[in-house]
Amino acid sequence: MTTDNVIKADSRALVHFNVLLKDGSAADSTRVNGKPVWFILGDGSLTDVIEQSLIGLKPGDDKRLEIHGSEFFGPANPDDIHFMDISQFSADVKLEEGSIIAFEDMAGGAIPGLIREVKGHSVKVDFNHPLADQDIILEIEIVEVRQ
Repeated sequence: MTTDNVIKADSRALVHFNVLLKDGSAADSTRVNGKPVWFILGDGSLTDVIEQSLIGLKPGDDKRLEIHGSEFFGPANPDDIHFMDISQFSADVKLEEGSIIAFEDMAGGAIPGLIREVKGHSVKVDFNHPLADQDIILEIEIVEVRQ
């Protein structure tokens, strides 16, 4: 076996991943669209826990991690919780606690916001990833490795 196919601290790894809740239900998967994604080690986009778990793996290897959501999605940030006036929402939008609504970001893309609370005219919207504060199971399959 050559070490060119093994993930190192500065490798790029093409992976498929599944994010599962603790009860085993699927929350996210690259397999839905059949498009794996690149994990780039050493660029700061992955947490140390994820990077260290990938070191030494090669194409065809699988890894299953039981981790806190913050280890994959990043820690929840209190600055990403906003209070908005109810008048900022369209009348046809159901504002219920636990609902996820798509908001437009500055670049014109969509960003999900979780409705945490509706009280009077105030709506508490959390833009942190909904799984950042939950325990998850991360399944990773290594498809390709590049140095």
